[in-house]
Amino acid sequence: MLDFFISPAMAQDAGAAGGGIAQIVMLVGFVAIFYFLLWRPQAKRAKQHKQLISNLSKGDEIVIGGGMLGRITKVSDDSEFLSMEIAEGTEVNVQKSAVAAVLPKGTLKSI
Repeated sequence: MLDFFISPAMAQDAGAAGGGIAQIVMLVGFVAIFYFLLWRPQAKRAKQHKQLISNLSKGDEIVIGGGMLGRITKVSDDSEFLSMEIAEGTEVNVQKSAVAAVLPKGTLKSI
């Protein structure tokens, strides 16, 4: 009866060398999946957002993260803030990082 239990244990020990390579391949596969599905797209979006922020200029129509629309009235390169006109005569200061998108010219008039 004990011979029944010893045979599978010996068979597992003999196949352990091939199992190590499979584990390494699985680990490399998980790293590749993590890179292509998570890290790379996020880095690409961050690069695009940084470029968007650096190209902001006076007169651009923008939408910020909270959904507020407005026109840029003042941008300074050394500051992380900009002034945005949300209504005639009403300006608010907004962080540049809060800008979600630059709208095409004339969008505010059509709304």
